[in-house]
Amino acid sequence: MSYVKWTIRIVVWTALFALGHYTLPQHDVVRVVNTYQERQDLGDWTRVFWAHPDDQAAGLVNRDVQFIQTVKKKTWLLGFYRTGGEEPMVYRNEDTGWSWPFYFKFDTANLQTEADDLRSTKEAPQWAVMTHYGWRNELWSVFPNAVAIRPVASPDVRVIPWFNIFFFVFLIVALLFIRAAWRQFRERTIDPMVDDAGENWDSVSQSVRERKGRIRRWLDTWRGK
Repeated sequence: MSYVKWTIRIVVWTALFALGHYTLPQHDVVRVVNTYQERQDLGDWTRVFWAHPDDQAAGLVNRDVQFIQTVKKKTWLLGFYRTGGEEPMVYRNEDTGWSWPFYFKFDTANLQTEADDLRSTKEAPQWAVMTHYGWRNELWSVFPNAVAIRPVASPDVRVIPWFNIFFFVFLIVALLFIRAAWRQFRERTIDPMVDDAGENWDSVSQSVRERKGRIRRWLDTWRGK
């Protein structure tokens, strides 16, 4: 039974980690090399990785999507950068509107213009920090969605994910508060009810045993006759 519990816990925590990693903002140090627009089919299950900024998006089979091609500086987990090494990274540029994830992004055209303005060559690079959410998967043609871009002076800049830090601090505090409130509620409400139910059950059981004893003694008097 313990294996089942641990399996369920691992599955739940893995799903929560994946959801958080996909949804929370990430930052890449990139060099923009090109921007373009392409027609994308939305008919298969990978539709969940595309934005739904309006009600019509759910019924569309395909639509034009803007993309930003970059060269990304390789990073470790949590935003720490490796020394040297680059890799290509392509971002989609879609409005999120009022839908999930709640970035309330409505400035796709402005962001595309900013990315165009930051295009540079390898000989004269202009580095920028790209804020995005989502994953890149070549097999399923999944692209992270760019949220913002800003120029930086050097590719060695270290970006501290303040929003993620505050989010996890808030989440931990909220979970500790809920846990403390639940323990207090259980001690003040549930435990006394369970104790009262146990005492009532004991008294009922004792009463039943006494009645059985009286009936048995009465039957014994008839047997004696």
